[in-house]
Amino acid sequence: MTDEVPRILTVQRAAHSLATPAQRGEVEAWADSPVALPFGPFDPNEHRTLELGLHNWVEQQTGLDLGYVEQLYTFGDRYRDPREQAGGPRLVSVGYIALVRQVPLSGAGEAEWRNWYDFFPWEDWREGRPAIVDQAIRPRLQNWIGRIGDDDERQTYQERLSIAFGAQSAPWDFERVLERYELLYEAEMIGEALRDAQIRAAISGRPAPQADAEMQATAELLGTPMALDNRRVLATALGRIRGKLKYRPVVFDLLPPTFTLLQLQRVVEALGGVRLHKQNFRRLVINGGLVEPTGKHDSQSRGRPAELFRLRREVLSERPASGVGLPAARIIG
Repeated sequence: MTDEVPRILTVQRAAHSLATPAQRGEVEAWADSPVALPFGPFDPNEHRTLELGLHNWVEQQTGLDLGYVEQLYTFGDRYRDPREQAGGPRLVSVGYIALVRQVPLSGAGEAEWRNWYDFFPWEDWREGRPAIVDQAIRPRLQNWIGRIGDDDERQTYQERLSIAFGAQSAPWDFERVLERYELLYEAEMIGEALRDAQIRAAISGRPAPQADAEMQATAELLGTPMALDNRRVLATALGRIRGKLKYRPVVFDLLPPTFTLLQLQRVVEALGGVRLHKQNFRRLVINGGLVEPTGKHDSQSRGRPAELFRLRREVLSERPASGVGLPAARIIG
């Protein structure tokens, strides 16, 4: 990330067997976004391990030589690839997370660094509660839930709304990225849901449902769609990263070996999507033994040179939870 913008690595072009028609530049009965996370097929004859396969095609598509990667989740829901509905094979994907510093890209995939809040605009609270939550998301979800006929089902969705989007007196939990995305998908408020409804109709031979102007406008407001279920994968990853901030010093993977406390705070805020109290944050990382001073100062900082710190690596073995955490945000009304 740079300039307080947390970025993800995306590709738009692929030629392997799992690539969507949009990524191959082909015309298809259903329109899909070409924007995807780097992905590719596992070849058991060529790849000794899943990780080696991952490293191989990420480098081919983006020119990026990954270092440490961590397995995220196995995604295997039925019809997550629409081609399965047309008789294609079931697609099972093993997702990984890699935290890297932003570098120039190359490769065959038209790779690009993208602001992850382009895909989840409701998740960035650094300038306060996003207007989109109260102006679009909550009222339209509430209207959708109100149209559910079954009392028990309607109550279940009402509870999900309260938990995911902090309705009424419940706090906004910054880790519940996936729950929020899935609720928006089920309510057909995002682009992937409208697209998938069109695909199901095209494959079954039924008339395609027509999204009205309000539905289309809402989908455009709620972020950039991604190929297949890639935005769901990304929501899973974002929630995982925010959760790890509590117990692992993952944020230091995105910083140079030495840094100022303000740089550290800004990276944590960018990942978490929330502003932190400056003095409380500094007490947490210093008194908690997460960082130690280097005795040097940042000559590039404006005004009085800021002191440079580094990760105190002993903390990794001193206690099981060595993160910084995030506060909960309250939504009243």
